[in-house]
Amino acid sequence: QPLSAIDGQLIAIKDNICTSNEPTTCASAFLHAFRSPFPATIVEKLKASGAIIAGKTNLDEFGMGSHNMNSTHGPVKSIWSTSAGARTVGGSSGGSALAVGTEQCYAALGTDTGGSVRLPAAWTGTVGFKPSYGVVSRWGVIAYANSLDTVGIITRSVEAAEKVYAQVNGHDPKDPTSISPSSRSRIQRHLQTRPKPHPFRIGIPIEYLVSELHPSIHAAWSRALKSLQKRGHSIHHISLPTTRSALSAYYVLAPAEASSNLAKYDGVRYGNKGPQPASRGTSRGTNVLFSSTRYQNFGPEVRRRILLGSYTLSSTAIDNYFLRAQKVRRLVQNDFNRVFALSHPLLPTPSATGLQKGEKQKEGVDVIISPTSLSFPPLISELKEEYERDPARQFHEDLFTVPASLAGLPAVSVPVQNEEGGQEWEKVGLQVMGQYGDDDLVLDVAKELESLGR
Repeated sequence: QPLSAIDGQLIAIKDNICTSNEPTTCASAFLHAFRSPFPATIVEKLKASGAIIAGKTNLDEFGMGSHNMNSTHGPVKSIWSTSAGARTVGGSSGGSALAVGTEQCYAALGTDTGGSVRLPAAWTGTVGFKPSYGVVSRWGVIAYANSLDTVGIITRSVEAAEKVYAQVNGHDPKDPTSISPSSRSRIQRHLQTRPKPHPFRIGIPIEYLVSELHPSIHAAWSRALKSLQKRGHSIHHISLPTTRSALSAYYVLAPAEASSNLAKYDGVRYGNKGPQPASRGTSRGTNVLFSSTRYQNFGPEVRRRILLGSYTLSSTAIDNYFLRAQKVRRLVQNDFNRVFALSHPLLPTPSATGLQKGEKQKEGVDVIISPTSLSFPPLISELKEEYERDPARQFHEDLFTVPASLAGLPAVSVPVQNEEGGQEWEKVGLQVMGQYGDDDLVLDVAKELESLGR
């Protein structure tokens, strides 16, 4: 008798999720020999359901990156590379996406802070699902940004993602960010107040129609929407005005939280100790030990984000940067609450749902569908040159994925056929986003998208 629907299936684990039998390095020299004394709750749940842990996968160091190039193990290279050179698979969960895309495992776990599961899924032709924040336990996941980190699932089909999600979903008393049983019951009661929508009301954000969007991706998006319309679903243009500021807010908030989370890596409490700085004859020495250790063990992107986060939390900058970014985050949440037909299940008051006093809830949409990425995977050689000229350039690919992360919403990237891409780009990733707690509906719409290519 099988223990579950995933009994006997191979599942890979991103290397920032603790396992007790394998090293957990976060793709960093700081943790190259670290073995966790305990496994993450989600790993225990997978094992209890009969799944087999296939191994650990590469990532951007501590999850910081969009192209999986910031790893002490080297970049993750796409097997779909051309004669022009090796291409990226996206990040930071690029190793997990590649393992699933090349059929080395049934599924893989990743972490999604601002799109780190959905972007590599879009670039490897796989399904990348980020559940609502707090639904899946984060205990045993090495933190990048606590208020954003969400364990995600990468598979080759939406049905497989549902099966894995069913096993890892649930309250964890060890995780302070895990949604409590009472809140879960409240969400379920709220969902039961509305009939299950079908046909779907699908929202198209006008702010996502940007000039940087690749024409082939735009065409695939349009064809998918027309196909859904032919099946009886309705398409509605919506506005999410704070989208323009969401990316900037994310890259203030995430580094700020990272600078705090990574403060413990000093070579004394955690991590490998660097070489002792040479004394220059003074009684105090010339350098603090942990300064040398952190410089030598952290990669350039991690150092950059620690410096950025430390600055935005400083007394001279916190008002102008961190607190303003938090206000933008609330505006992003309010934008989503205004357009969804289902109100936020944990925010009962009109002001908390983004409505002004006396304003009535308009007939909204059930889900939002957008592209997952602006473009197709770039060449690694081109990225290296871009990183040297403009390190912030890599952030642009997160434009469509960051808003759902800031709001804690469920979102999934689904591959659809690219009729204009030829043999090189057969698939385009489209993203489905839903109201908080409406994960099942998001997966139902994802199945509908997935079926368009059949």
